[in-house]
Amino acid sequence: MTSLLLFGASEGGLFDFDATLPLMAAQVVLLTFILNALFFKPVGRVVEDREDYVLTSRAEAKKKLAEVEKLENDLKNQLKEARKAAQQVISEAEEDSEKLYKEALNLANSEANASREQARREIDSQRDSALKKLKSDSDKLGDLIVERLLAAK
Repeated sequence: MTSLLLFGASEGGLFDFDATLPLMAAQVVLLTFILNALFFKPVGRVVEDREDYVLTSRAEAKKKLAEVEKLENDLKNQLKEARKAAQQVISEAEEDSEKLYKEALNLANSEANASREQARREIDSQRDSALKKLKSDSDKLGDLIVERLLAAK
Protein backbone atom coordinates (compact mmCIF):
# COMPACT_ATOMS: atom_id res chain seq x y z
CA MET A 1 0.00 0.00 0.00
CA THR A 2 2.88 2.25 0.48
CA SER A 3 3.52 2.18 -3.20
CA LEU A 4 0.06 3.52 -3.84
CA LEU A 5 0.57 6.23 -1.37
CA LEU A 6 3.53 7.30 -3.39
CA PHE A 7 1.31 7.80 -6.41
CA GLY A 8 -1.05 10.02 -4.53
CA ALA A 9 -3.68 7.48 -3.51
CA SER A 10 -4.89 7.56 0.00
CA GLU A 11 -5.92 4.62 2.04
CA GLY A 12 -9.60 3.67 1.68
CA GLY A 13 -9.81 5.44 -1.65
CA LEU A 14 -11.24 4.46 -4.94
CA PHE A 15 -8.50 2.10 -6.08
CA ASP A 16 -7.51 0.07 -3.04
CA PHE A 17 -5.80 -3.15 -4.05
CA ASP A 18 -6.11 -5.00 -0.83
CA ALA A 19 -8.15 -8.15 0.01
CA THR A 20 -11.45 -6.55 -0.99
CA LEU A 21 -10.70 -6.77 -4.70
CA PRO A 22 -10.53 -10.58 -4.82
CA LEU A 23 -13.51 -10.73 -2.50
CA MET A 24 -15.50 -8.45 -4.80
CA ALA A 25 -14.41 -10.49 -7.82
CA ALA A 26 -15.51 -13.68 -6.05
CA GLN A 27 -18.83 -12.03 -5.18
CA VAL A 28 -19.38 -11.00 -8.81
CA VAL A 29 -18.56 -14.52 -10.05
CA LEU A 30 -20.76 -16.09 -7.35
CA LEU A 31 -23.58 -13.65 -8.12
CA THR A 32 -23.22 -14.45 -11.83
CA PHE A 33 -23.55 -18.19 -11.16
CA ILE A 34 -26.49 -17.66 -8.80
CA LEU A 35 -28.28 -15.30 -11.20
CA ASN A 36 -27.56 -17.65 -14.08
CA ALA A 37 -28.94 -20.64 -12.17
CA LEU A 38 -31.92 -18.89 -10.59
CA PHE A 39 -32.90 -16.26 -13.14
CA PHE A 40 -31.30 -16.43 -16.58
CA LYS A 41 -31.77 -20.17 -17.23
CA PRO A 42 -35.47 -20.24 -16.17
CA VAL A 43 -36.19 -17.02 -18.04
CA GLY A 44 -34.29 -18.38 -21.04
CA ARG A 45 -36.32 -21.61 -20.86
CA VAL A 46 -39.56 -19.63 -20.65
CA VAL A 47 -38.52 -17.50 -23.62
CA GLU A 48 -37.54 -20.60 -25.62
CA ASP A 49 -40.79 -22.33 -24.66
CA ARG A 50 -42.70 -19.25 -25.73
CA GLU A 51 -40.83 -19.13 -29.04
CA ASP A 52 -41.53 -22.83 -29.59
CA TYR A 53 -45.20 -22.25 -28.76
CA VAL A 54 -45.39 -19.32 -31.18
CA LEU A 55 -43.65 -21.28 -33.94
CA THR A 56 -45.88 -24.30 -33.32
CA SER A 57 -48.97 -22.10 -33.28
CA ARG A 58 -47.94 -20.44 -36.52
CA ALA A 59 -47.27 -23.80 -38.16
CA GLU A 60 -50.64 -25.13 -36.98
CA ALA A 61 -52.36 -21.95 -38.15
CA LYS A 62 -50.76 -22.25 -41.58
CA LYS A 63 -51.73 -25.91 -41.73
CA LYS A 64 -55.31 -25.16 -40.71
CA LEU A 65 -55.46 -22.26 -43.16
CA ALA A 66 -54.33 -24.61 -45.93
CA GLU A 67 -56.99 -27.12 -44.86
CA VAL A 68 -59.64 -24.40 -44.84
CA GLU A 69 -58.61 -23.24 -48.30
CA LYS A 70 -58.72 -26.83 -49.54
CA LEU A 71 -62.15 -27.35 -48.00
CA GLU A 72 -63.33 -24.06 -49.47
CA ASN A 73 -62.17 -25.14 -52.93
CA ASP A 74 -63.82 -28.53 -52.46
CA LEU A 75 -67.06 -26.88 -51.41
CA LYS A 76 -66.90 -24.50 -54.36
CA ASN A 77 -66.43 -27.47 -56.70
CA GLN A 78 -69.30 -29.32 -55.05
CA LEU A 79 -71.47 -26.23 -55.37
CA LYS A 80 -70.59 -25.93 -59.06
CA GLU A 81 -71.42 -29.59 -59.59
CA ALA A 82 -74.69 -29.24 -57.67
CA ARG A 83 -75.68 -26.20 -59.72
CA LYS A 84 -74.78 -28.04 -62.91
CA ALA A 85 -76.81 -31.07 -61.82
CA ALA A 86 -79.74 -28.85 -60.84
CA GLN A 87 -79.58 -27.08 -64.19
CA GLN A 88 -79.54 -30.45 -65.94
CA VAL A 89 -82.56 -31.61 -63.92
CA ILE A 90 -84.38 -28.39 -64.79
CA SER A 91 -83.61 -28.73 -68.49
CA GLU A 92 -84.70 -32.39 -68.44
CA ALA A 93 -87.93 -31.40 -66.70
CA GLU A 94 -88.52 -28.68 -69.29
CA GLU A 95 -87.90 -31.18 -72.10
CA ASP A 96 -90.27 -33.68 -70.47
CA SER A 97 -92.97 -31.06 -70.00
CA GLU A 98 -92.54 -29.93 -73.62
CA LYS A 99 -92.78 -33.55 -74.76
CA LEU A 100 -95.91 -34.12 -72.65
CA TYR A 101 -97.42 -30.89 -74.00
CA LYS A 102 -96.80 -31.98 -77.58
CA GLU A 103 -98.21 -35.44 -76.90
CA ALA A 104 -101.31 -33.94 -75.29
CA LEU A 105 -101.69 -31.51 -78.19
CA ASN A 106 -101.33 -34.31 -80.74
CA LEU A 107 -103.82 -36.45 -78.81
CA ALA A 108 -106.29 -33.55 -78.62
CA ASN A 109 -105.86 -32.88 -82.35
CA SER A 110 -106.36 -36.53 -83.23
CA GLU A 111 -109.44 -36.71 -80.99
CA ALA A 112 -110.79 -33.52 -82.56
CA ASN A 113 -110.15 -34.91 -86.05
CA ALA A 114 -111.83 -38.19 -85.11
CA SER A 115 -114.78 -36.33 -83.64
CA ARG A 116 -115.02 -34.12 -86.73
CA GLU A 117 -114.87 -37.17 -89.00
CA GLN A 118 -117.56 -38.90 -86.92
CA ALA A 119 -119.73 -35.79 -87.11
CA ARG A 120 -119.19 -35.60 -90.90
CA ARG A 121 -120.19 -39.25 -91.28
CA GLU A 122 -123.29 -38.69 -89.17
CA ILE A 123 -124.19 -35.61 -91.20
CA ASP A 124 -123.66 -37.53 -94.45
CA SER A 125 -125.77 -40.38 -93.11
CA GLN A 126 -128.54 -38.03 -92.00
CA ARG A 127 -128.39 -36.19 -95.34
CA ASP A 128 -128.63 -39.47 -97.24
CA SER A 129 -131.56 -40.59 -95.10
CA ALA A 130 -133.20 -37.17 -95.51
CA LEU A 131 -132.72 -37.36 -99.28
CA LYS A 132 -134.19 -40.87 -99.36
CA LYS A 133 -137.14 -39.74 -97.26
CA LEU A 134 -137.56 -36.66 -99.44
CA LYS A 135 -137.47 -38.84 -102.55
CA SER A 136 -139.93 -41.25 -101.02
CA ASP A 137 -142.19 -38.39 -99.90
CA SER A 138 -141.93 -36.74 -103.31
CA ASP A 139 -142.79 -40.05 -104.97
CA LYS A 140 -145.82 -40.44 -102.69
CA LEU A 141 -146.84 -36.84 -103.29
CA GLY A 142 -146.43 -37.30 -107.02
CA ASP A 143 -148.53 -40.46 -106.90
CA LEU A 144 -151.14 -38.66 -104.80
CA ILE A 145 -151.26 -35.78 -107.27
CA VAL A 146 -151.60 -38.18 -110.16
CA GLU A 147 -154.37 -40.06 -108.35
CA ARG A 148 -156.30 -36.91 -107.56
CA LEU A 149 -155.89 -35.63 -111.07
CA LEU A 150 -157.11 -38.90 -112.46
CA ALA A 151 -159.92 -39.10 -109.96
CA ALA A 152 -161.03 -35.58 -110.72
CA LYS A 153 -161.47 -36.27 -114.37
